[in-house]
Amino acid sequence: MTAPTLRPADLDDTALARLKQLEDRIGGPLVAYRPESPYAALTAEQLEEVRRAESELGVQLLAYRR
Repeated sequence: MTAPTLRPADLDDTALARLKQLEDRIGGPLVAYRPESPYAALTAEQLEEVRRAESELGVQLLAYRR
C-alpha cells in the first residue's frame, strides 16, 4: 500500500498569520503540508460498488488515480 505523499503547503499571508498564532499558543513550530493522495476520488455510487465487491470477495480494495 502506498501512503499519501506530503508536500509543503503554499500558504497566503492570512494562513501564515493563523499558523504563527497557533505556534505561539502551543509553544512550538508547525509545518504545513498539503496531502497528495494516490487514491481515486470516487463518487458515492462508485464507493458503494467497491464496498459491495469487498463484502462479496472478503477483501479490502484500494482505488488508485490513473
